[in-house]
Amino acid sequence: MELCLQEQFNPTNACFGCGTANEQGLRLRSFARGDEVVAEWSPQPHLQAFPDILCGGVIGTLLDCHSNWAGAWAIMGKTAAPKPPWVVTDEYSVKLLKPAPLDRPLHLTARALQVSAKRAVVDASMHADGKVFAVCRGTFVVFNPR
Repeated sequence: MELCLQEQFNPTNACFGCGTANEQGLRLRSFARGDEVVAEWSPQPHLQAFPDILCGGVIGTLLDCHSNWAGAWAIMGKTAAPKPPWVVTDEYSVKLLKPAPLDRPLHLTARALQVSAKRAVVDASMHADGKVFAVCRGTFVVFNPR
């Protein structure tokens, strides 16, 4: 099985949205595909807002985490670094366009629009079956935890 960005570069991450080490989290798996980062994620019934509708906060978390990885991946490419830098969300906004369903896999795409060695602006979307459920734009900045 192909390793996702999270598994390759931060396998002990406990982030609720994208941490592969968080057994109770959403465990989003993002993959680099050219200049895009893509993911497929399947909702679980306990994440509903209303019957058969995914909670908007979960949508925001997924788009934030996915965009963050797209930004880190783009900065890594820009700087020719061997691994993505630690990147944190500076700001992001989500537009919920339609209720997202719980009964099918959801697809996320993200692309960096502006990239420097220290920040990336990323556009992302969540969609399935030709319908876009949410879009996001965020700014993500390099963070040195030490």
